[in-house]
Amino acid sequence: MSIAPSDLVGYPAAFLTTVAFLPQALHSWQTRDLSGISLPMYALFTLGVALWLVYGWMINSLPVVIANAITLVLAATVLALKIIHLRDDV
Repeated sequence: MSIAPSDLVGYPAAFLTTVAFLPQALHSWQTRDLSGISLPMYALFTLGVALWLVYGWMINSLPVVIANAITLVLAATVLALKIIHLRDDV
């Protein structure tokens, strides 16, 4: 079983960009302080990640699918917390 050269780049890239969202998601979950989070930005970002997930599925790219599935969960969590605590930011 050999790994394609593109996957040797894809898997580490997927890992790094996905793990980059963990600190924000954990901080948002623990503190419920989302005052510094932009609702329009996170809504657009979450939609973009969902589209990347669909794209990865369509081109049958496991690194793209895995990274964006995990990132979608993290981004959607932050977005949901932002919406739930929207009145707290005012």
